[in-house]
Amino acid sequence: MEDEKVRLGFVGTGRMGQCAHLRNYVALSSECEVAALAELRSNTGTAVAQRFGIGKVYADAEEMLTAEELDGIVASQMFCRHETLLKQILKYGLPVFIEKPLADCVETGERILSMIGQYNARVMVGYHKRSDPATAYAKSAVDRFIKSGELGRMKYVRITMPIGEWICGGFDLLVAEVDEEVRLARDPKPSSLGPERYSRLFGFVNYYIHQINLLRLLLGESYRVTHADPAGVLLVGRGTSGIPCLIEMNPYSTSLAWEESALTSFEHGYVRLDLPAPMALNRPGRVEILHDPANGATPRTIIPHLPWVHAMKEQAMRFIRFVRGTAQPPCGPEEALEDLRVAQSYLDLFDEQHA
Repeated sequence: MEDEKVRLGFVGTGRMGQCAHLRNYVALSSECEVAALAELRSNTGTAVAQRFGIGKVYADAEEMLTAEELDGIVASQMFCRHETLLKQILKYGLPVFIEKPLADCVETGERILSMIGQYNARVMVGYHKRSDPATAYAKSAVDRFIKSGELGRMKYVRITMPIGEWICGGFDLLVAEVDEEVRLARDPKPSSLGPERYSRLFGFVNYYIHQINLLRLLLGESYRVTHADPAGVLLVGRGTSGIPCLIEMNPYSTSLAWEESALTSFEHGYVRLDLPAPMALNRPGRVEILHDPANGATPRTIIPHLPWVHAMKEQAMRFIRFVRGTAQPPCGPEEALEDLRVAQSYLDLFDEQHA
């Protein structure tokens, strides 16, 4: 399938389904064909199909998968229904894209991973920040400096994630029709967590799981949480090789801006990554590299020019390659489960330290 156009089916056309995913696959018409979509809301499904030129609309995923010859499935749904959704989809043997995170808790994530193994399924988890051209450049630079030692040893990784304006007009073209209310089946809530703890975990995972994942990518290794501060602003960790790391969660808020950044520090410089708002179109992040060897040498700052491709569109291209079998996903379900374990361990430590 290396050069063939792949046939994709879409499950669900909510806000993210349409505006973060569907329109990008439709734009990649030389690489893929969106052959069909499954949407429980009949009026919305029909209108979305007309808007994007999709030939077939089905009431649910299984009806679509039974009727259509497809190469892959994009299923952008709330993470609290991934287990329910994957039970319907995986048995058809197609590569599947789901949004981050893998599930709403470790307990459900472990069941999903077991189910993926049972079907020997191929699943890509949508951590779109990994597909930003700036993230790819920053990761490549960090790996190069670790290998060459030209900036000395890595000392520290910090991610700053204030609350900001994440939509930035990204839902302006949303197709929204009047439909009867549809109640979506959700995964069973975990038996190991009470309602209050589950609610806190859900909120934390929903907002900060991207940063938990990105921290591991830049460190180049796993890490454990060592401290959860009383104000709930800092997640402090340490990599397996001893490198300290930190996520600043909502140190301040911005009403119009998005100011997410990641700083990977070395003895003689750093790699700084600034990421755009998630729904901003055709805008990559920004990378700044400081090289300061001292001893009379002139310090240098490098700011590379990056292609005007936003992360969601590049993520779509990566899923197409995954469907073709020519590339591995930026993040698979095993690593996504590790993210949930980090998140849950942070809340466990927070409760222990501040009981």
